[in-house]
Amino acid sequence: MNKAFVWIAAGALVAGCTALSPTPAGPAATTTLAPTQGSSAKGTVNFAQRGNKVVVVAKVSGLAPGSHGFHIHEKGDCSSPDAMSAGGHFNPTGKPHAHPSTTERHAGDMPMLVADASGNASLTTELDVITIGGGATDIVGKAVIVHTDPDDFKTQPTGNAGGRVACGVIRAS
Repeated sequence: MNKAFVWIAAGALVAGCTALSPTPAGPAATTTLAPTQGSSAKGTVNFAQRGNKVVVVAKVSGLAPGSHGFHIHEKGDCSSPDAMSAGGHFNPTGKPHAHPSTTERHAGDMPMLVADASGNASLTTELDVITIGGGATDIVGKAVIVHTDPDDFKTQPTGNAGGRVACGVIRAS
């Protein structure tokens, strides 16, 4: 085989792979969710910066079947038995609580977790208000909370999502 042909083919292959590759990986963070007192909910949430968005991947078990409010809270403190030590929703821009598809919302507003009949929930979503590793909307050092009830995305400032069943502090990874 002609060496020039091999080099051209190899170059085309590399160029094609580069054109098809996803946005380069940026900073990442993770948390391990632990149950609050009286709960069995636990899981993991991973965050990865991709350009101006953060990809969120959550896997949670031990939930009651149905929908559960799911938020980033302002304090990285899960020390109290009910996780109230995590404070309110992360809201550095002073927006109202709302559905994560709207632009006017808390930075900590995320889509609900929906648990199946076995109490397992998975969620993969992209959020455009939060960041990892710097700035006012940086989530590192904040907490992730899973609530007992669905989020109505209207009631201020919490979405009427009820008690807290799991909490984890977000750490850079």
